[in-house]
Amino acid sequence: MNHRVLRAVVAAVALAGAALPAAAIDRVAFEIGTSAGDANVDRYGANLAWDWGVEWFKTGNWALTGYWEVGVNAWDADPGRTGTETLVDGHITPVFRWQRAVSTPLPVFLEFGVGAHGHSESEIEDKDFDVPFSFGSHIGGGLRFGEGGRYELMYRFQHLSNASIGDKNPGINFHLINIGYRF
Repeated sequence: MNHRVLRAVVAAVALAGAALPAAAIDRVAFEIGTSAGDANVDRYGANLAWDWGVEWFKTGNWALTGYWEVGVNAWDADPGRTGTETLVDGHITPVFRWQRAVSTPLPVFLEFGVGAHGHSESEIEDKDFDVPFSFGSHIGGGLRFGEGGRYELMYRFQHLSNASIGDKNPGINFHLINIGYRF
């Protein structure tokens, strides 16, 4: 991976975290993944989350909750026909989570989110997205563990595309592993 891009990702996450009071951040997570389908793009990133502090449709040990996620990640690929091998992606995403109480023996969860993404480039490898903006939707599932459920391990499948606001809309999919820590 291009070290300049990695430094930019680390700096952006540090600035985002420093700009807000530490008490406001509920969770920090790091993710790694790879593209699915006709692209060969690796992805590395970090996310900050703020819980909404509400529970809907509480049924037994289950409830629907939500949070805001802000993240920055780097994409790394071969130059391909576009000649672009790296880009930085930033996003803000509202996420809904159906989760089991942390006090239960197996505190699992499922989640869904749709958010806005901005990219430093409009192309990477063999993908030309036409515009440096996309909508990202994901589904995921995971497990909270450790004392008080402080840690999370999650799998996400994410699709990004510009929803045809550009002339081209090839889209890209990612398989992601995310590990987080709750404050």
